[in-house]
Amino acid sequence: MAFTAADVKTLRERTNVGMMDCKKALTECDGDMEKAIEWLREKGLAKAAKKAGRIAAEGMAYATVENGVGAVVEVNCETDFCAKSAPFVEFVKGIAQVVLESNPADVDALKKCPFPGAGLSVEEVLPEKVMSIGENLQIRRFARFDQNTSVSYVHAGGTIGVLVNLAVEGGIDATAIGKDVAMQIAAMNPRFWDKSLVPASVLEEEKKIQVALMDNDPKMASKPAQVKEKIAAGKINKFYEENCLLQQSFVKDGSMTVEQYIASAAKALGGSVKFVDAVRFEKGEGIEKKVEDFAAEVAAQMNMGK
Repeated sequence: MAFTAADVKTLRERTNVGMMDCKKALTECDGDMEKAIEWLREKGLAKAAKKAGRIAAEGMAYATVENGVGAVVEVNCETDFCAKSAPFVEFVKGIAQVVLESNPADVDALKKCPFPGAGLSVEEVLPEKVMSIGENLQIRRFARFDQNTSVSYVHAGGTIGVLVNLAVEGGIDATAIGKDVAMQIAAMNPRFWDKSLVPASVLEEEKKIQVALMDNDPKMASKPAQVKEKIAAGKINKFYEENCLLQQSFVKDGSMTVEQYIASAAKALGGSVKFVDAVRFEKGEGIEKKVEDFAAEVAAQMNMGK
């Protein structure tokens, strides 16, 4: 399978590995992106493959809670200038209100719902907004919680929107706890909420990578296979600490995990809090914009390295 300069750029962004190593990985793996990521990890070049690709699209991720119901939405536009404009921000907040009030099943159903204060449906308002704002607008995704206690957090004016759902007992106000957890999710972007949610296949792949790293380490390569397997199994806790929210070190206090922070903070308030679920939207996540001339720049650098 052939690969392009843009593929090398994407692999570099997903792994933080140098361009020439990315080119070599794609060559070795016949252009297969996922296999190239694994190849780089096995060689010890990529410490962790990023889950998301390049963040390129503009727009806003927004989360809010009203009357016990939480909503988080992402709406995209074409430019950063538009994303920061008052008319666009108000439109995004209006879409969040539709999610809160109408509980649509999906984006298509959302477009059939009434837009607040307009006397029109979302799909009837959308073309008017496109004309008045002057850019193409896309309602990409949303999520909604109407059970338990929800807490919202919006980072950097809409770069990331997080909605956290907690089971709260004892009549306490868990808003501060929820906000701290939401900020942790925004900052660390964990792959899983809890270690119990990690599929066996993922753990096996991680053990395989750890063994491969030892195979490529002169100090470890000669050790018996069963010893390597045992060492790899012992590193799984480190995997949990890096990839699972509740097992992560709490950003505000590294002496405890997020799970320990939640329990401790709830106890101090005289109640109990358990993490139930969360949604994290990052604007433009996984959406590619026009590459402009960057691919040509990468290609030129690749040719220099031949």
